[in-house]
Amino acid sequence: MDLSAFPRVALGSWPTPLDDAPRLATALGGPPVLIKRDDVNGLGAGGNKLRKLEFLLGQAIEDGADTIITFGALQTNHGRQTAAACAKLGLRCELVLTAKVPMEGDAYERSGNVVLDHMFGANVHVCADADETVRTYERINHDKAVTLPVGGSNGLGALGYVAAAVELVGQLNERGIDNATIVVPDGSGATAAGVALGTELLGWPGTVHAASVSHTAQDAEQELHALATEAAALLGHPAPKLAHVTVTDDTIGPGYGVPTPEMWSVLKLFAETEGVILDPVYTGKAAVKFREIAPHSDVPVVFLHTGGLPGFYGYAPEAVARFGPA
Repeated sequence: MDLSAFPRVALGSWPTPLDDAPRLATALGGPPVLIKRDDVNGLGAGGNKLRKLEFLLGQAIEDGADTIITFGALQTNHGRQTAAACAKLGLRCELVLTAKVPMEGDAYERSGNVVLDHMFGANVHVCADADETVRTYERINHDKAVTLPVGGSNGLGALGYVAAAVELVGQLNERGIDNATIVVPDGSGATAAGVALGTELLGWPGTVHAASVSHTAQDAEQELHALATEAAALLGHPAPKLAHVTVTDDTIGPGYGVPTPEMWSVLKLFAETEGVILDPVYTGKAAVKFREIAPHSDVPVVFLHTGGLPGFYGYAPEAVARFGPA
């Protein structure tokens, strides 16, 4: 897997830590548990999108772009990390955001990722619906602008997590772990697709469990395969089989970005055993699946922490009601 042929900018601090989580493992009553800390990679409060953006923005700069346009929900982690990366690289950033999540109030609408988007200098366009999104995009697009998909999820973006898979498998090998289950959140798809493709190309004997946080398992699996196939083609490989990958959707709850009691309980579990904060949208719901899988596994289980801490503050009122002082 030669990734050196692709234009790439340096945005993250690699490798990110792979931390043992012995107190969490004890609480779950299963095999060893490890947390891959892609939430602590520096720029823009960290998160998984930086790995994708290294390739996406590398190509954009190669193509002569001076402006980046991308999309997301109001509390998009991708938008926040794109804004931070653009600030670092001297690019204009246009964020076209829509109210995809049935949340309201000052905490959700004005804090968390939203305030950071503005701090990083992005031009933030909040749209009421798809029609307004289209009109806004048509107004701000121009010939030196590059448009990134939601979540930075295309074949090129997935290469960031092909690289991450190589990094993670190397860290496991250093610990003498040659087989494990990796649990990863699956939203726009490229993170899980890159991990799935990278581990297959390495011939790694472990498994990957993608916990969808937004789409049905069938749709998420189709998207994962499509993105992995697109990334494989960029690398000169045929479409992957991905027989070692499982996709589930049973921890989504009422919908994308909508909290569930199980999600809040697993946030508390990670916090009180390892001092690790998950977010309510991605890692929290994936961790519910992780909590189900880990006690019954006969191999170590790795939780891929994709970040999202700023978004936690968008849900602060409910967090305070559950965990704050009496």
